[in-house]
Amino acid sequence: MANIIINISKYIILLMMILYGFSSFTVIRKEDPHKKNMCLNRQIIYVFVIHFLAYLTFAIQSPEDMVTIIAFYGLQTLIATMYMYLYHFFYPFSTRMITNNMSFLLLIGYIMLTRLNYALARKQFIIATASLILVSFIPLIMDRNKKLRKYGIAYGIIGILALLSVFVIGVEKYGSVNWISVGGISLQPSEFVKILYVFFIASMLSKKRDFRQVVITTAFAGVHMGILALEKDLGAALIFFVIFIFMVYVGTGKFRYMLLFVTGGAMMAGLAFLLFKDKLFNHVLVRVNAWKDPWSDISGSGYQITQSLFAIGSGGYFGSGLTKGSPDVVPVSESDFIFSAIAEEFGVIFAIFLILVCFSGFICFITIAINAKSRFYKTMAVGFAVCYIFQTFLSIGGVTKFIPSTGVTIPLVSYGGSSVLSSLVMFSIMQGISTIENKEAKKVDEERRKLEQTEYDNGAVLRKGRTD
Repeated sequence: MANIIINISKYIILLMMILYGFSSFTVIRKEDPHKKNMCLNRQIIYVFVIHFLAYLTFAIQSPEDMVTIIAFYGLQTLIATMYMYLYHFFYPFSTRMITNNMSFLLLIGYIMLTRLNYALARKQFIIATASLILVSFIPLIMDRNKKLRKYGIAYGIIGILALLSVFVIGVEKYGSVNWISVGGISLQPSEFVKILYVFFIASMLSKKRDFRQVVITTAFAGVHMGILALEKDLGAALIFFVIFIFMVYVGTGKFRYMLLFVTGGAMMAGLAFLLFKDKLFNHVLVRVNAWKDPWSDISGSGYQITQSLFAIGSGGYFGSGLTKGSPDVVPVSESDFIFSAIAEEFGVIFAIFLILVCFSGFICFITIAINAKSRFYKTMAVGFAVCYIFQTFLSIGGVTKFIPSTGVTIPLVSYGGSSVLSSLVMFSIMQGISTIENKEAKKVDEERRKLEQTEYDNGAVLRKGRTD
């Protein structure tokens, strides 16, 4: 009986995922507010059905831990429900699609972490819940503080100092010295610096767009990327570089800058690699070689990527079923390689729709950028949109052997306190931009209607005077 329930749940979960994925795109096209809200409400149902069936499976498979599992499920449901309701109660001009996607990705992450390591799932839940409370004030702060665009150089200096801190109190993980440990708590400064970095570029380019300003901005950005290269964190350095390219293009509107920086950046990266590959990039060479031919050393350097591919392949289209696979065989499956765990137990179709949901979040960010009237907010929104989708691409691309592994996580899904907090900050800043711009748009619309009504009333008085 238990196996029947689990197998039926597997297909219902897949159906709910497909419906959520499709609705993530159809809701963007809907213009009628009532129909849009109905679609967004259905998304919440799809999410909670997936969540319920997953934890029902856990409870059936582990009857001795049923009380713990039910309690953990109840807490997750309570927090998610309160957050989705209260957030839009206090911020009626925010974007519900962002809130839905945030909750969806967090809950998918909780499910897979519960499957892989309950202790990590519990820790992730505590960090995410505390982070949700903290970041919920960000739209309010942004709405009340109109001077955020003025502190460009300060953002850059603070970011550089934060990155340099790893050379004083840093620790090495997976070949990169990009973590700091304070009081037993490990943090990755680059996760938070990328937020300051986006603020820095947006602030600089919203003030002036001449060549001198671009040079200054480039110099600061280059220092950020140089420090990350010295930390051997090339994944983060690549994210910073791509963010810079797109933000400069949007901020200045000049394609030649984009082309110049891409060419120059590629040449400098190639030169640095040739000069310092033995000292700085040895672990990168190992990853590249493992990517090129993991089968030649399947028990050594190629073990992680081959096990990831085996996991994805063994899951097939519909997955082996939650708790029925062996995703824990893949090293670091709870963070960098969580996508292979999802693909194995939920199936390739589910994994594809997870990618589509992430892409719908990117479209939502870009839509906010397009609608933004302020150049500061527009450039910033593009920066966070590129940061989000490119990080997702690097993570999934590495897991599927599309590109060499970079050690980057999927925002909100993978385990990692620094990653979750910085991602929630990023999403909340986008909500802040959406709230400010939507409120301003409504204000302008109301003033236009009042003006039209006044003109109509004045015209009616003149017509009545002529008639008399």
